Amino acid sequence: MAQNPQATAIEALAHNAARKISWRLLPILGIGYGLAFMDRASVSYAALSMNLDLHFTATIYGFGAGLFFIGNAAAEVPSNLLLLRYGAKRIMATIMFVWGLVATSMMFVHSPIEFYALRFLLGVAEAGFYPGVIYYLTLWYPITMRARAASRFYIALPLSSVLMGGLTGWLMSLNGHLGLAGWQWLFLVEGLPAVFFAPVIFWLLPDSPKQAKWLTREELDWLDEQLARDGEKAHLGHDAGILKALLSPRVWTVGLYFFFVGICAYGLTLLLPLILTEATGQRAGAVGWMIALFSLIGAVAMLLNGIHSDHKRERALHCIVPCIVMAAGFLIASYSANMWVVVISLAVSFIATYSLWGPALSVPMEFLAGPAAAAGIAAMNTIAIFSGFVAPYWMGVMKDASGNYNIGLRGLMVAALAAAGMMAILMRSLAKKKLSAA
Repeated sequence: MAQNPQATAIEALAHNAARKISWRLLPILGIGYGLAFMDRASVSYAALSMNLDLHFTATIYGFGAGLFFIGNAAAEVPSNLLLLRYGAKRIMATIMFVWGLVATSMMFVHSPIEFYALRFLLGVAEAGFYPGVIYYLTLWYPITMRARAASRFYIALPLSSVLMGGLTGWLMSLNGHLGLAGWQWLFLVEGLPAVFFAPVIFWLLPDSPKQAKWLTREELDWLDEQLARDGEKAHLGHDAGILKALLSPRVWTVGLYFFFVGICAYGLTLLLPLILTEATGQRAGAVGWMIALFSLIGAVAMLLNGIHSDHKRERALHCIVPCIVMAAGFLIASYSANMWVVVISLAVSFIATYSLWGPALSVPMEFLAGPAAAAGIAAMNTIAIFSGFVAPYWMGVMKDASGNYNIGLRGLMVAALAAAGMMAILMRSLAKKKLSAA
């Protein structure tokens, strides 16, 4: 049967608009988030020698690593509200410039108090960038394209892990050059790029589609129409106030899902170099390349799961199944005495953690729109961000108490299963709303 010419024209228009948006925005946002992740996670590689040089226990390191997320949580919602008032590019560029300076300053740490203070300040400085990007994507992509868009943006996380893993051995080998320890070189080299990339954010990011001179009038009209339809279907749409979004049970349910996922993600991200070094006896460079390989596979898994989720128009199973896989990996790694079983199990958990982000990040975009989306996404991330404090502190305390990370890994298993449960509860709630509205 011949296809409707009008439908074909609209499909071509949508394809061209999405292609332009993706090529113009996602690389910039991805590089920005990749730099953010490197600056928050570089401490995990620095710890391989920093903890010995500064006589930090596992508990001191875990507490300090986690303080980043307390600072992040404190400034998250205000930062996103500033983005609403002053525009995305101004706030994101300012955030990036300041956090780059703070991240670089980590090279001057000499005591636990200095470590705690700078990690907290780094969290405050970076707050708002990630939830700001997620909100920003809702201004540019219809619901049906958001899992792919989110996964293509978020792929910066595993790719930045690949870069960090590859750089670690070289930076640590600079130990003693110009009077700096290897871990100081790591903070210096991985902190400064954010300072230099901040002007790029300011110059190249439009605040909204209306400021994008590279979109035609027809493409803008199509995008406005699609976003308006999505807003009408949203649980909290353009007419919902900020307070209503902050008090929504569904916002809190998604926040708790990301909280439990975050415990798994940060429990691995901030401790995996230490865990693998202990399990394998390998040096920093070898462990870095090992994690780089895990991250590369995780990037592929993230893209494929996001594409499949959009194709099937299904989110729940694409979020729940990876959580169950994560839990299995943590459980096996915590009980095995075989080095390679531990490495492979943690690799599987690591890859599964990355794979869920595309579908998971598209979930709040499906029931939030307008100002409610900015406030709701920031509120979810504020709830979730506390996981970054809980996870490394939990792992550090359990390591000091038991002499290994096994009990800590079992705690991550519980968090993975709790995340699966929260997503099931959320999807059941949204399904009931659709039935009642029908």
